[in-house]
Amino acid sequence: MARDFYEVLGVSRTASQDEIQQAYRKLARKYHPDVNKDPEAEERFKDLNEAYSVLSDPKTRARYDRFGEDFRKIPEDFDERVAAGAGGGFRGRTAGGGGPRVRYATGFGDDFGDGFGAEGIDIEDLLGSMFGGGAARGGVPGADQEAELPLTVEEAYRGGRRTVTLAGPAGQPRRYEVDVPPGVTDGQRIRLAGEGGRGSGDAPAGDLYLRVRVQPHPRFRLDGRDVHVQVPVAPWEAALGATVPVPTPGGGTAKVTVPAGSSSGRRLRLRGEGMPNPRGANGDLYAELRVMVPPVLSDRERELFEELAATSSFDPRRTR
Repeated sequence: MARDFYEVLGVSRTASQDEIQQAYRKLARKYHPDVNKDPEAEERFKDLNEAYSVLSDPKTRARYDRFGEDFRKIPEDFDERVAAGAGGGFRGRTAGGGGPRVRYATGFGDDFGDGFGAEGIDIEDLLGSMFGGGAARGGVPGADQEAELPLTVEEAYRGGRRTVTLAGPAGQPRRYEVDVPPGVTDGQRIRLAGEGGRGSGDAPAGDLYLRVRVQPHPRFRLDGRDVHVQVPVAPWEAALGATVPVPTPGGGTAKVTVPAGSSSGRRLRLRGEGMPNPRGANGDLYAELRVMVPPVLSDRERELFEELAATSSFDPRRTR
């Protein structure tokens, strides 16, 4: 059975983009396979990502709202093609190829089901004439299709060749070799030419677009190509200053200088250490300091802290 993407995320069909994003983040944290070991969590997580990939993009969401589960079979430029071929008399889109038939609505309130209208009009033939003559002129081009490509932050950073398995005709798995560019960002699409819906007759197949979805990470948070990471520091490092290591999404570490007198929440910028950009400047890495205290004090540590408390006039609650 087709899944309703709004139900998957637990939001209404009138939910704002912010509400959709908040719902996704909440559920993604709950069902992420790294934190939820329930055997069904991974499938639930995949469903969440698929729903979010559709509803987070206003254009894709509009197509889903309009055509339901068949939206991926519908050419994105259908309205323009209909307007050019038939004066805009139809509001629907054609699936093209040999896929399931789609219900079409005319501009006059008539519903067409199973390919025939109220007067026995074959919708495939009618749409064929609208798109340049149908099979007599080579057939109808296949529809562009879209699928999700989930990546970890590290995979998005490095890029590289990946094998992607998607459901093909009759539910059979189909494998694709995909070159992921380094530094790919959330929402970016990777085009696989000719791997979309099949055209009718001699018409070419559509393209398959893989929309990248960078998965939530327990340590890194992405903002475009900028990467944010929390860096724990000891009280004496924050007070006296120090040079500390910072993890990077590439798997290595960078060094950041903590200025003396730093407090939790202070952000330190490491220029160019964020996500790579093949066409321009790399993103930046922002290290957010988090002052940590020892959970258990030794006798000597307690003695030193008590001495500091008795000596210092610093009051963190005093308004400056």
